[in-house]
Amino acid sequence: MPIIKSAIKKVRKDKTRTERNKKRELNLKSLVKKARLSKSAKDLQAAFSALDKAAKVKLIHPNKAARLKSRLSRV
Repeated sequence: MPIIKSAIKKVRKDKTRTERNKKRELNLKSLVKKARLSKSAKDLQAAFSALDKAAKVKLIHPNKAARLKSRLSRV
């Protein structure tokens, strides 16, 4: 356990961020999986949007988002 005040704050902040990222990642994975299975335009649009947002907040690498979008758009 950290002793320095700033390190204690960082641990608290990291825990919050980890929870937030975990939630975003689970949502992203479920949307991509749903888009893969159904291939409907609505599901593809939701998955594309989620991938773009994940890349924007550095949850995934932008190239990975582009690669997944490319693979999803292939019929």
